[in-house]
Amino acid sequence: MRKTKLFFSSIIAVLLLTSCATPPPKNPENVCEIFREHRDWYFAAKDARERWGVPIHVPMSMMYQESSFRADALPPRDYLLGFIPWGRVSSAYGYSQAKTMTWDDYVRETGNSWADRDEFEDAIDFMGWFIFKTQKLNKISKWDAYNQYLNYHEGWGGFKRKTYKKKAWLVKVARKVDNRAKRYSSQLKSCEADLNKSWLWRLFFD
Repeated sequence: MRKTKLFFSSIIAVLLLTSCATPPPKNPENVCEIFREHRDWYFAAKDARERWGVPIHVPMSMMYQESSFRADALPPRDYLLGFIPWGRVSSAYGYSQAKTMTWDDYVRETGNSWADRDEFEDAIDFMGWFIFKTQKLNKISKWDAYNQYLNYHEGWGGFKRKTYKKKAWLVKVARKVDNRAKRYSSQLKSCEADLNKSWLWRLFFD
């Protein structure tokens, strides 16, 4: 039995090490299908919920909007004179599209010095941290996907200044994120009990 556990533990370790190559989910519109395809994502999201008190459906909806669940997602290119490639429009990168400065704040405050923006577990924890701080700083409920996304996009200071009011397109996107979060919430209620029955995870990590 001990040898069997060691064998499966080795397999899991290899899978975790190669997580950076994880492809986007085949059906991103259904959070149950996302987590069935990438079961380790569910447990990472669950850990973030337990650490930051953030409902899973909110950061997952925001992440879909930001990167379509692509580990190496980058913002659009910037162009000099309209046609000469000149870097990117921002330093955002990875699943969460976290900007370098904000990511560095997260690493410093949490002590998670090994965190990478192209690792789902770290990205979902970052988003949980951001949503937690949004509630503390701007008094926005962790369940309010609409206003949480506006904070995420504009920053805490930008939200306070209501910069989003001059961006009709952003308000529409925030509504889209909110609607998706509500669908994800309803979907997750129908499958979370099953997701928690992962015998392989329980065998080695419970």
